Amino acid sequence: MFKFKKEKTKRLILRKLSFVAFLCSSVIVFGQNQKKHLSVQLAESVMYNNPNAWMTDFQQKPVWGYVQGLVSLSLQEVSKEKNNPKYFDYVKNTYADVLINDKGGIDGYRLESFKLDDVNSGKILFSLYEKTKDERYRIAIETLHQQLKKQPRIDQGAFWHKKIYINQVWLDGLYMGLPFYAQYAATFKAPEAFDDIASQLLTVDKYLKDSKTGLYYHGWDASKTVYWADPKTGLSQNFWGRGVGWVYMALIDVLEYLPKNHKDRKAVEVMFQNLTDALVKVQDPSTGVWFQVLNYPKREGNYREATASAMFVYGLAKGIQLEVLNKKYLKHLKKAYSGFRKEFIKIDTNKQIEITSCCAGAGLGPADNLVRNGTYDYYIHEAVRSNDGKAIGPFIMACLMLEKHPQWAVL
Repeated sequence: MFKFKKEKTKRLILRKLSFVAFLCSSVIVFGQNQKKHLSVQLAESVMYNNPNAWMTDFQQKPVWGYVQGLVSLSLQEVSKEKNNPKYFDYVKNTYADVLINDKGGIDGYRLESFKLDDVNSGKILFSLYEKTKDERYRIAIETLHQQLKKQPRIDQGAFWHKKIYINQVWLDGLYMGLPFYAQYAATFKAPEAFDDIASQLLTVDKYLKDSKTGLYYHGWDASKTVYWADPKTGLSQNFWGRGVGWVYMALIDVLEYLPKNHKDRKAVEVMFQNLTDALVKVQDPSTGVWFQVLNYPKREGNYREATASAMFVYGLAKGIQLEVLNKKYLKHLKKAYSGFRKEFIKIDTNKQIEITSCCAGAGLGPADNLVRNGTYDYYIHEAVRSNDGKAIGPFIMACLMLEKHPQWAVL
């Protein structure tokens, strides 16, 4: 009996020491003499490496891009959570106000291209409009909403990814369009939009989900005619990590706004929960992160990839925070967060945080680009780089949630 109590006390002490160690590591990364949370250190590194926010996707000139929007959104969240306006001002002054002109037009944007990618940056405009009441931002929001109202669709109702991708639904596009659509519906009181949003997600669940693994194929050609699609199913060939990351984030971000009493709320929650179960099955048991092609961890050429892993850390944390996931998933979140830091985070020669092993980009087609064919060989040979915004943005937002709930990050 005495021995049992002694062992129990020892375990409690070790847990407390582990918790204290996490608090210290979350404030001071790798011995840096900076009393700042990891989210703030990442934000500072973004600003150090990119004097202007429009540069965050390795751009040489200002462009309205989805990656800039993703990173900028994360910095707005840092500003909000840490009560520091400088990150908000950085986004406003060096991205939004560079691209949005005096009449509310978005420089370089063409609605008639119907690129869902263009909608993603619209999410930063809601807080800009709320804080400043500058009508330019409201006009830009309405322009992007008009695109969604006119966006071409497959017969089953889901958006085409772009005008040039006829009858094609990509996982990427769910994140690019639907969270903005949901936030617009909640902000400007357009509840009828939630029927459309939920229907599109459930259409993807019906047509792009693999029944054996529970994972989603990167793309679907509803006409079953494009060269990369299976002629019987219309599906692409593989489960690309970041593609699944896009739909995972889309689901939980939509659930943030989808009314609790909506007729499809439960079905969308189940879609997210089922995908979570599929993801933890392919989580690397040794590191806690995920691979470029999710279901081939031991296949030659596959590698542990940071952008998808960041998205899954974000989705797990937000799912638990919104109580869509129960606490049994904390063990997977803890392993993923710890593994991400060990596997991908380094300090560069300028003493800034570097996130390594990021897939630069991947896609399907268009018809004249036979290289982007969705094969395993294609995905593993796309360029890999550091500090890609598609890893930075989700991981900053994941860190913010874990800093509010530090016990969630202790292994």
